[in-house]
Amino acid sequence: MADSSFDVVSKIDRQEVDNALNQTVKEVGHRFDFKGTGASISWSGQKDIEIKANSEERANAVLDVFKEKIVKRNLSLKILDAGEPKPSGREYRLVIALKEGIDQENAKKISKLIRDEGPKGVKAQIQGEELRVSSKKKDELQQVISLLKGKDLDIALQFVNYR
Repeated sequence: MADSSFDVVSKIDRQEVDNALNQTVKEVGHRFDFKGTGASISWSGQKDIEIKANSEERANAVLDVFKEKIVKRNLSLKILDAGEPKPSGREYRLVIALKEGIDQENAKKISKLIRDEGPKGVKAQIQGEELRVSSKKKDELQQVISLLKGKDLDIALQFVNYR
């Protein structure tokens, strides 16, 4: 019988992130505490989001609103890599990078975790920015998914191509 398998990936639903960003823009435009602060949030290239405000506190407040919208859309906050607000002329800028894909270091860490704590018949292979987990028994694959969901890793994981 052929092995069953699934892929562990870290992907971002860009449409949901865009929707969260647009909701944040609306809320920042309507809320009284943001009036006259020059607070704004927008895309900065393909993978970055930029927040501008006239004070460090306002920039962090916009970030909090954005995080709230991300959570409401069932996205993990682990996809956000927010820096610190930096002064730029009269305003503060905060750049948020979006983390997508599993880098080699995290892939090795997850693979080792599966080898050490997972069932014995499970194999994990690193394939670029994803991890293929295979086993003869589907129950063992379910155990691996539960194991990975239970661990607090610093990246958002999804489990796809379950066969």
